Amino acid sequence: MTEDWAAVAAALNARTAELSMKQKELAERSGVSLAIIREMQQDRIRRRRNPRTLEALSIALGWHPQHLTAVLHGQEPPSAEGSPAPTPEDPVVVLLDTLVREVRGLRAQVGALANRLGPGRSDDARKHPKR
Repeated sequence: MTEDWAAVAAALNARTAELSMKQKELAERSGVSLAIIREMQQDRIRRRRNPRTLEALSIALGWHPQHLTAVLHGQEPPSAEGSPAPTPEDPVVVLLDTLVREVRGLRAQVGALANRLGPGRSDDARKHPKR
């Protein structure tokens, strides 16, 4: 199944323009990091995203939760009519979800750096810190 990230970018850009919504506001409403929103809107970095990311963006933009997933796969997006309106999440929960995503990203970056150092070197650095 092909993924059309350019179509997702176009849909995001059209909808945010239609709603006069800034990236920062979309990030706050969706709990998706500003960096990821920029990547997606600019269609710069194409990689597999957590389905929850597309769902959170769809809901924040007032669409059916599966709207952007359908766009990604070249399908007709489900109508928001007839589906229950998404309830706005508690801002604290949204913030915690964002923090969890950020910590996971940092953990992955630390793991990648540790792998670059090699198995013995990272242990040596902890045992013998520079003074």
